[in-house]
Parts: sequence; C-alpha cells; structure tokens
Amino acid sequence: MRFRRLLASAAIGALLMTPAIGTAQAAVPRAAAAGTAGCGTAPGLASGSHTISSGGQNRSYILRVPSNYDSSHPYRLFVGLHWRGGTANDVDSGGTDGYNWSYYGLRRLADSAGNTTIFVAPQGNGNGWANPGGQDVTFIDDLLRQLEAALCVDTSQVFAGGFSYGGAMSYALACARPSVFRAVAVYSGANLSGCSGGTQPVAYIGMHGIGDNVLPIASGRALRDQFVRNNGCAAQNPPEPSSGSHTHIVTAYSGCRAGYPVVWAAFDGGHDPGPRDGCTCSGWQTWTSGEVWKFFTQFGSSTPPSGSPVQVGVNYTLAAEHSGKLLDISGVSTAAGALLQQWTATGGQNQQFDFLDSGDGYYRVRARHSGLVLQVAGSGTGADISQQPDSGAAAQQWRVADLGGGVVGLVNRLSGLTMDVWGASTADGARISQWTATGGANQRFRLQRA
Repeated sequence: MRFRRLLASAAIGALLMTPAIGTAQAAVPRAAAAGTAGCGTAPGLASGSHTISSGGQNRSYILRVPSNYDSSHPYRLFVGLHWRGGTANDVDSGGTDGYNWSYYGLRRLADSAGNTTIFVAPQGNGNGWANPGGQDVTFIDDLLRQLEAALCVDTSQVFAGGFSYGGAMSYALACARPSVFRAVAVYSGANLSGCSGGTQPVAYIGMHGIGDNVLPIASGRALRDQFVRNNGCAAQNPPEPSSGSHTHIVTAYSGCRAGYPVVWAAFDGGHDPGPRDGCTCSGWQTWTSGEVWKFFTQFGSSTPPSGSPVQVGVNYTLAAEHSGKLLDISGVSTAAGALLQQWTATGGQNQQFDFLDSGDGYYRVRARHSGLVLQVAGSGTGADISQQPDSGAAAQQWRVADLGGGVVGLVNRLSGLTMDVWGASTADGARISQWTATGGANQRFRLQRA
C-alpha cells in the first residue's frame, strides 16, 4: 500500500527531531490581491516536469495546469511538499492510490469544483527539506516567480501544505513568507526546516495523531500555538480524542484576527496524513482532504483584511525606521537618474512621494518635485534606486506591505528584493538600494502624509 511505503519513509524523519537552523530571511508581504504577469498571455509552462536554477543549484518540480486553463482567469495555486524520503512524483501522482490521493487528495476536489487550481510539487534536496541557510525557502521564491511570470496566478490565493518534513517546510514558509502564502496545511509536522521571522499572521490548519511516535503531537501543538498567538486567537486547550476511539476532533479557534483563522484537528492514530475514522487503517478516503480543502476555499479572491496601507493621490514621506531619516532624491535634482538616498527632513518636495496604482497590486512611487518614478537598476542584490521617466516597467513597480503601526516595506516586482538603506547606515546621504529581505529596521519605512 502507498501509505505503508509512505510511513516507512516518514520514519526516517525521526532522525531529524532536532530543529534545523533555517536562516531564510523574512520576505516583505504582498500588499494586495493581483493577477500575475502571466495573465492574458499564452501559457509559458505546461504540465509536467521542469527544472529551475536556484541558489546555484538545479532544482526540479512537477506542475499540473488545469485542463481547461484560461489565461484570463487568475487561478488558485497549491504548493504540495513531500515527506522525508518522498518525492515530488509521490505527491503529484498520489502513489499507489493514484489520482484520488494526488496532492493529498486536493487535486481530485479541485477538479470536481471546476478545475480552479494550479498544483505544483517541488523536489527537496536529498528527498527532504533541511533548508540550510534558507535555500529551500529561496527555491520556493524562485519557483513562484517563474510560475507567476508564465501562468495566471491569483496572488491572494497561494497555499502550501505537506506531511511530516513537508509539513515542517510548510511551517517554515508560513514563518518566512507570511503574506505570500494565504494559508498553510501542516500534516503531522514539527520544526525541522527552521522558522525565520515567524511573527506575522497566516491562516493555519494543523492535523496530528495523538499516538505519533515519529514526530510527537507536542511538536505539532507547538507549531499551532505559534500561529494562535500570531493570529490573535484566544488561547485554549482544544479537545483531542482518546486512545482507542478511532475518531478525530476538529477545533476552530475563537477570537482570531479577521481573515486569519486557526484550525486544529487531532486524531487517534500515528504518523499519518490520511487517517480514517473507525479503524486503524489509512487511505485516500480520509477526512483530512475535505477539511483542508474546506479551509483553503473559504478565502475568496480578495485583498487580505489589512488591505493596502497607501492611498492613491496622497503625498507621503517615508522615514527609515532605524535612522528616522527620510527617503530623498539627492540634490533636489529633477533629472532622470538622480539617486534615492536618506536625509534629515527638510520639508522639501524631493522628500515627498505619491503612489500610482498599476492595477494589479503593485504601485509606481513618484517623486513629487520631479514627477519621475523610483526604479531599480536591474535585478541584482545591492542595485541602486533612482528616479526615471514612468514607463510602467517591472523595475518601477513596488509591492507595498503593511507591517503594522504605519510602517511599510517595499518589494520590487522585477527582482523580488526589498528597499533597503545601505549597510543600515544612519548618516545623511546613505544610498538606498535593494536587498534580500531581512526584516531589519533599515528595510522598514514609516508612512506619514506630507
């Protein structure tokens, strides 16, 4: 049986009980729902196996595009992560249970709901998700960037889920990419892939067996409780079934922040993504598929409740949180190519910016004194930011992330990198570039109306 093979491979995960030290940096979240660059064009990727270069490695994944794919329609995207010793093919094919268990049974449910979902199964190095130095989070970043360029993806409907080590990686993505992923499903997981960040809300469903002797249920409760706190839910000890009952109990936490629910499902069983009530058996007829599908599909195609923190037609100053100094066009220049820097507040219009809506969740940031917009000089880490004529190019488009308390982060569409004060300098004239997201105060900017 597929489940016996799966459980045998999952047992290897017992060797990985020490949490990995994942150092993946926390990406600045997406600010609004959007169709991607792949919308309205011929699909750039087809179903099947693909490779991608990420972090100097060749990585692979399997893609499932709906048979009735229409590039004018933004699709939900599910990233299905395999267990320790498993493969992308196991997730995609469903193993010996075949189509019925493909992507943990979600593909069958999506197809019956009108083929509304794109599915992708990435392959972990060594058939696992150790995530050293954050390399697996970076792989998922690169994978999503490729998919969004080639296909029409609804960026407010990106989900991840996996069993055992795949659950650990799903948790790592929730920690590190809190508004890239609308929700995650963790089947019998633990902190094995690290947790960079881990302070922002993400809708979370966790499932775990009370008799799990590979990754004990206490490890699953710990992951759950982190998002109970992040999501502002009321603390509680949800009921769990007794040993020998062969049942499960699903608890939806109360008091959670609007749009960020937490659900916990405990079952009388072991290390298993597909338990069945009434017996010690497992299989695709499990209740877990339906619970996860119901959890994911409750979220409509819309902006998360926080919405965009900026308004079109309003001029703002942006003060770097670490220095208190404002984004500033050097020399009050009105010329194309003048660089962005930080400077003590002067009240000048070269320190004031408004936001032009690109219509798909991104904005161009326009300097008030010149009418030019901020643009990065390519996709490389450390690239300068200057003002240039508005062309609508991806290098001029920024996702504005609400970090709370009037603080935002800005992520460039071309590169996926974050606006950053070079070297965390507090000096006047320190240049502004783009850098891998760290969550540091030099990448956080306080918005104030000018």
